[in-house]
Amino acid sequence: MKTAECLNRMAPYLFAQIDKKRDALREQGVDVISLGIGDPDRPTPDHIIEAMEKAIRNPLNHQYPDYAGSAAYRQACATWMHRRFGVSVDPETEVLALIGSKEGIAHLHTAFVDPGDYVLAPSIGYPVYSGGATLQGGHTYYMPMREENGFLADFDHVPEEVLSKAKIMFIGYPNNPTGAVATEEYFDKAIRFCLENDILLAHDNAYSEICFDGYSAPSILERPRAKECCIEFFSLSKAYNMTGWRIAFAAGNAESIAALGTVKNNLDSGQFTAIQEAAIAALLGSQQCVADMCALYQRRRDAVVEALRAIGMTCEDTKATIYVWARVPEGYSSESFATKLLEQAHVIVTPGNGYGPDGEGYIRISLTTSDDRLLEAVRRIKEIA
Repeated sequence: MKTAECLNRMAPYLFAQIDKKRDALREQGVDVISLGIGDPDRPTPDHIIEAMEKAIRNPLNHQYPDYAGSAAYRQACATWMHRRFGVSVDPETEVLALIGSKEGIAHLHTAFVDPGDYVLAPSIGYPVYSGGATLQGGHTYYMPMREENGFLADFDHVPEEVLSKAKIMFIGYPNNPTGAVATEEYFDKAIRFCLENDILLAHDNAYSEICFDGYSAPSILERPRAKECCIEFFSLSKAYNMTGWRIAFAAGNAESIAALGTVKNNLDSGQFTAIQEAAIAALLGSQQCVADMCALYQRRRDAVVEALRAIGMTCEDTKATIYVWARVPEGYSSESFATKLLEQAHVIVTPGNGYGPDGEGYIRISLTTSDDRLLEAVRRIKEIA
């Protein structure tokens, strides 16, 4: 049996490796606190669960769902976009239901990338941006991201031979894992660049709703000419504590939505309609649950940042996301410091180099752990620092 050659070029998926290390220690009876994967520890809000309970008892929802998502769900997504960002999208042609944004981002490569093509990806970013290209026989050009430039991916110096074969440029702000946010000017510049070079601009906006200190993340579709080249990905996972529900949507450029929809028509059968109905309740219902989650994460962020700075580590008061991005102490690599925390403190953090070449020298700490366990993890880190 011979697997596809592209699998030989795939790095092991970062979070699968973390899970394996965690499980091995727990089998030995070790009390491990995971600050690795960003999986919310709080339950899905009651009104969403209640909508699901009602929807799951409707026999009509037990049949195959609409491939593009139900008309009601796509309309709810469009309504939410207008309420939240003032952006108008056509639910028929500019919105597509997704089985989580990870699935949508991966399938986007299938829709646009041929063997030998390039995607432009941030040098610190979600691993699926590059992994999806590899599975299509494509290549990734990593756009540099530097702390001194606010971790904004630099696309000013893409080599011409790469640019001529580039099909998609991925960016994502608020950024996973750095927590960086982008300005309107940066978005405008990215749009101009992609229009000039006939590249699809894919904006990963999965963390748009988790913001702090009065900041409110924008949609790139608010910017002039964005719909000419942009597709934007939104997820209900983090804002509504629905990671396991696998529900999201893409919005924007109609041609790219249609292409992604064609791939999905042939590779999956759409998300369970009852889940879509629960998602409608999330999008159109009270957003107080989102505000409450932001307050919780802001409090946790403050505690972690204060503790890390107390032991001499450098980190920012991020304005968004559920992560703290911290520079490792001098003399350590991302891997060696993460290993030290795992072996000596029994705390899992994510090594920054797992997010790309410019992630070396950093770790990512997730805030999705209960307050008491998070404080215990911080205490353990202080003890071995």
